[in-house]
Amino acid sequence: MAVKAQAVLSYIERETASNPLQAFIGRLGLFTLFTALWMSFITMAHSQEAQNPPIRHLVALGDSLTAGYGLSPQDGFTAQLQAALAQKGHRVIIHNGGVSGDTSAGGRARLDWVIGPETDAVIIELGANDMLRGIPPQVTKKNLRAIIETLNAKGLPVLLAGMLAAPNLGPQYEAQFNQLYPQLAKQYGLVFYPFFLDGVAGDPTLNLADRIHPNRDGIQVIVKNIMPSVETLLARIKP
Repeated sequence: MAVKAQAVLSYIERETASNPLQAFIGRLGLFTLFTALWMSFITMAHSQEAQNPPIRHLVALGDSLTAGYGLSPQDGFTAQLQAALAQKGHRVIIHNGGVSGDTSAGGRARLDWVIGPETDAVIIELGANDMLRGIPPQVTKKNLRAIIETLNAKGLPVLLAGMLAAPNLGPQYEAQFNQLYPQLAKQYGLVFYPFFLDGVAGDPTLNLADRIHPNRDGIQVIVKNIMPSVETLLARIKP
């Protein structure tokens, strides 16, 4: 394009060398033409960017609930969430960072190799196994805080998915455990989804035979319920 422009300019200079006014008008017209072409190019680029926004990479850091325990790969949380987001026009890849049986300490220990350079945001779903093992809530809170602060230092938006304690652990444990998630979310200004198993826990039709892990339909309910929070998370990703 630069070669062609130079050729046109040379032609105008030859044809208008004896007439300064005509030369000025010719150069002005050429400048106007180039400006129009450049603005057209910019508009087209912005239009294409709007139609094809960049692919966002989300990591779901969690335990068996994230990993998709007992389910085929396409029926797990990350796969169903990615498909649901695609149906709504979001270009998102959800990376499955779930490990069955993992505690908050386990998630903290493997955080550095789970969060790659392409990561744009993180969903944290940890703590259920801490609760089932009776790990003191203050320990769980300490581990989650460390994870959150590491992600904050990387500039990554976070969605914290909460968990609720089983009543048989006693009222004191239940109160301390249930409070730690909203406290952390408020302290760090996170996107917060209060209970990951909301609408699924305790429903035998939405869980596997163990009555603990969601089946395919249960995951579908979770994805539907958590979707507004995930979209809020996506909105926090910096361009």
